[in-house]
Amino acid sequence: MIEAELKACVHAPQEALRRLDERAEGRVEVYQDTYYDTVEGTLEARDEELRVRTVHGPEGTRTLLTYKGARVDEGSGSKPEHETRVEDAEAVHATLRGLGYVPAIAFEKKCRNYSFQARGRQMLATLVRVPELDGTFLELETQVEEKDVPTALDDIRTVLAELGIGPDDLTTELYTASVKAHRLNETAGN
Repeated sequence: MIEAELKACVHAPQEALRRLDERAEGRVEVYQDTYYDTVEGTLEARDEELRVRTVHGPEGTRTLLTYKGARVDEGSGSKPEHETRVEDAEAVHATLRGLGYVPAIAFEKKCRNYSFQARGRQMLATLVRVPELDGTFLELETQVEEKDVPTALDDIRTVLAELGIGPDDLTTELYTASVKAHRLNETAGN
């Protein structure tokens, strides 16, 4: 399956929050993400991602191992995604290190997730703050087969418009790249 997704900068977070609250009940969660790669950066060079995410939320803590393949849609950054829950976070980190992967970057995301039906699809909207970055972001995604990505993205654009997000608000910048740039600027400033 492909994670058809669009990400946007939110200029009126309270308004977006109000509109999302009208659609579904929000679930506050904190993600602790660690992205792995080879020492040579092979995965990043191939536009692939290998992530361990530990989610702290109202129902407890869970850890997910995720592999994302290269983009199938350059305009949105939508990628094939394979994800599974793991029982022992430390064991999966140790396994990846044992296989020769190294932590490339780790950071925290403060999220409010909304699951709802729209345009005949199950969608997940996530309002995101990354403490190291300025601004609030909104991710809207649905899982589809590759052939359905263009129509799914059209549906996502329609829902984003209903949430007050326009085409000029969209971004394909990755959190990993933004956090790396922020940390380099911090280091250069010191």
